[in-house]
Amino acid sequence: MKALGEWLHARTGYRTGLSRLLDEPLPPGIGWWFTLGSVLLFLLALQGITGVALALYYAPTPDHAYQSVQFIMREVPLGSFVRGLHFFGASAIVIAAVLHMLRVIAFGSYKAPREATWLTGVALLLIVLAFSLTGYLLPWDQRAYWATVVTVNITKLIPLAGDTMAALAGAPGGHVGALTLSRWFAIHVIVLPAAIVAFVVAHIFLMRRHGISGPVRPPVPSGAGAHAAGQPFYPYQAARDVVVMVIVAAVLGALAGHGMPDLERMADPADATYVPRPEWYFLGLFQLLKYMPGRLEIFGALILPGLVVGLLALLPWLDRSPNRDPRKRPIVLGGVVAALLSLVSLTVAGWSDRPPRRPAGEWTVREVAGAALAESKGCARCHGDGRLADQLGQIAVTRPLPWLQNHFADPEVIAPGIRPLPPSNEREGAALIAYVERGGVPPSWPAEAREASVLFARHCIGCHTIDGDGGTEGPDLSRAGRKHDGQWLRDWIARPAAMKSDAEMPAFDDKLSSGELEHIARFLAARR
Repeated sequence: MKALGEWLHARTGYRTGLSRLLDEPLPPGIGWWFTLGSVLLFLLALQGITGVALALYYAPTPDHAYQSVQFIMREVPLGSFVRGLHFFGASAIVIAAVLHMLRVIAFGSYKAPREATWLTGVALLLIVLAFSLTGYLLPWDQRAYWATVVTVNITKLIPLAGDTMAALAGAPGGHVGALTLSRWFAIHVIVLPAAIVAFVVAHIFLMRRHGISGPVRPPVPSGAGAHAAGQPFYPYQAARDVVVMVIVAAVLGALAGHGMPDLERMADPADATYVPRPEWYFLGLFQLLKYMPGRLEIFGALILPGLVVGLLALLPWLDRSPNRDPRKRPIVLGGVVAALLSLVSLTVAGWSDRPPRRPAGEWTVREVAGAALAESKGCARCHGDGRLADQLGQIAVTRPLPWLQNHFADPEVIAPGIRPLPPSNEREGAALIAYVERGGVPPSWPAEAREASVLFARHCIGCHTIDGDGGTEGPDLSRAGRKHDGQWLRDWIARPAAMKSDAEMPAFDDKLSSGELEHIARFLAARR
């Protein structure tokens, strides 16, 4: 081994480079806060490795993206674990990047001569957020699709260049489809990785050129002996870096092993009732847009974030004082604290404002209705064991969403004469698709509750939400029984105008029988 090491050093000079890395002199007082840069490098490497592993099985087309992610989760060995590492690693990078930036601001490490180092750091933060945006679409489920629609609509708000930018993003006219998915995938796996490698190299080069600023301490004499009172990077600071990286890896491994959030239904561009919600690190901006409707939307979506990024980039020139002591920089730190508290408050408000989520494994009303409809329409005659067509539990994997929509709209096109009649309306078709995509055995609800779920899916779900699924024009009925009893609900559903003269809800006494009104009223009253 010694001979091999001598041979490698003679040809590559690796010992010289390793010595420069490990023996780099550090300022006195370097501690745990200065491990964040190494943690970020570790997380970026982890994202690269897991991203390559996922890309080996991923198909970036609307017909196959969702199914390929399902395949990764269910069939690929350790696929769910690797995807969990990638998913939670994205959040970890955002947290580590923000903490690293706050440490730099608190210690005044952006001041001369480190302005260029700071600018590359700001650019890296923006690239990390761009990774999050482009990667969010790739699973091609409802959450990913409609969150991307919101992103594209925000892009279109850019004065003069909005439509052009949306077209460059693969969404001409604001339409999110196959071009959007393939283009965002290319940006996610080719353009952004190249950009982040370039800026990481530049950031590290500049950091080593000017050295680490260190904590706020009495001035160290300048010149060749500036770092004489400090210690080399190895072994003490290197040990701290390794300890923190091991802790972060253990946390991510535990989260990934516990399981990541389930995929939602496959993206359905026709389902305009879906309420999109971004990941937690964009939730503050999402909540801000709720407070700025109409013409003010451009301020919350573009102008304010642009001002924040601009102020961050210009911070070394706005804070020119050579003093790095936080106590003597109240304006800068006060502004940063105020901005951080505002962002945290908006994020908490957005999190609290989320629709109620059903417990893991629990079926939605729409899915139960789809199961009841499939039974009543005799789907098992052809889709049962050993029958003519795929089993219902397999169709979501073997058939894309457009095929399902066309099949439920007119089944006899596939095999004339042997299929049941098509659904009576689009909402029944949506319920059947939800059931097929959900898969598995539906819960054993009482017959009356199953009938009520069909009635709700047929007549109500376009305007009302239950457990986060449905429209938003009417009130959320997830906990309707807490406010009203069954009799009140029955009377209201039958003739709203008789109870409130300005009611916008249509009457259903001519659409539902007395028994159906009773069933759906009791069903809603039981939801507490």
